[in-house]
Amino acid sequence: MTATKNFTALGQSLWLDDISKGLLDDGRLERYIGELGITGLTSNPAIFQGAIGGSDAYDSAIADLAGQGLSGEDLLFALMIDDLQRAADAFAHIHDASSGVDGHVSLEVSPLLARDAAATAAQAVEVAERVGRANLLVKIPGTAEGLPAITQTIRAGIAVNVTLLFDAPQFSAANDAVRQGLEQRLADGNPIDIASVASVFVSRWDKAVADKVEDDLLNRLGVNVMNLAWAEYQRQLEDPAWRRLMNHGARPQRLLWASTGTKDPNAPETLYVDELAAPLTVNTMPEKTLLATVESGSVAPRLDVDAAKAELARFAEAGVDIAALGGELQDDGVVLFEAAWNDVLETLAGKASIDIPDGTQHGKIFRLKGKGIKGVRGSYPGDLYCHIVVETPVKLTEHQRKLLKELDESLKKGGAKHSPNEESWADKLRNFFK
Repeated sequence: MTATKNFTALGQSLWLDDISKGLLDDGRLERYIGELGITGLTSNPAIFQGAIGGSDAYDSAIADLAGQGLSGEDLLFALMIDDLQRAADAFAHIHDASSGVDGHVSLEVSPLLARDAAATAAQAVEVAERVGRANLLVKIPGTAEGLPAITQTIRAGIAVNVTLLFDAPQFSAANDAVRQGLEQRLADGNPIDIASVASVFVSRWDKAVADKVEDDLLNRLGVNVMNLAWAEYQRQLEDPAWRRLMNHGARPQRLLWASTGTKDPNAPETLYVDELAAPLTVNTMPEKTLLATVESGSVAPRLDVDAAKAELARFAEAGVDIAALGGELQDDGVVLFEAAWNDVLETLAGKASIDIPDGTQHGKIFRLKGKGIKGVRGSYPGDLYCHIVVETPVKLTEHQRKLLKELDESLKKGGAKHSPNEESWADKLRNFFK
């Protein structure tokens, strides 16, 4: 049994925090599911920005969809939904076998809506309908404005991944939003077996204080804050209101550790995997962290709330306002995801195909309207001018010489006319490159 499957034996699900056409096309996702025990997948705007902007794998699909008149967010969602549908199908058997507890994939609503509850809830319904997979979790940020959208989305019967949570109070608020949605759904007379997870981010805590604490506290804040989130999670599982809902068939919200790839190059890659091994939780990790986890040793629970509280007191003594920092990290997370979203939209706007006719000569210029960069004072992109450069080889390979010879012989057999005292054009070309 691989080390990753030891987490499953402990009662923790390991998910992959990554998606791309390459991952889907080359068989890696299937291998990670079959060999490493991965049971779910998450995505976010930054992941799609890297996938789409970092390769040409999407260019053909972009050209096809653009040809259908799609652009901007419509084009981006079409690309993301295609990937998520394929991933959802790969995990469908796990979702079925676990009665819907596991085997989920996540797709985020536009982060540009993070401060608009009504628009977020409306888009969550649209995304769920367009993906059309039972194992989809729609990601909604757990901001103050996002909480009503979470309640409304759960009430509509749509599974939710509450994202951009950073501490126990934020987790508690998200958990309450889910519970309220289930209570409203129960009052409506509808079934309440709706899945949800709460994604609490880890590594950004340690990055935020890396230059503010002593060496022995480096890479310790995130794990300690997660201990308090774990304690709140245990309290919620014991809450009478939740137990009443569970008696009516509700699924308790699962705690998910997110952002578990280390930001410190000097820290072990599996730091947040090893430290946060715990039953009834999910750990979603980047591919690099997953592969490092394969090589890790034994798995054992390490969460210790009392020890975490003692160490958090040292952070407070060092001047770290943990409550304030949690709010700042959430605000920063919204900004970062907005930036990644805008970046991928700009990438899509900049990708274009050119149909270059046969016989196009060196120096020809093609003008692509609206595909250039934005002006300093303008809000719309200008035109992109493409200058065609035809490079003439200075030396022929042996294979190229052979092909020229075959072409020359074919032309002679076909009755090509030239003076018998002159070299053929192929001879001249061949001799030029000798």
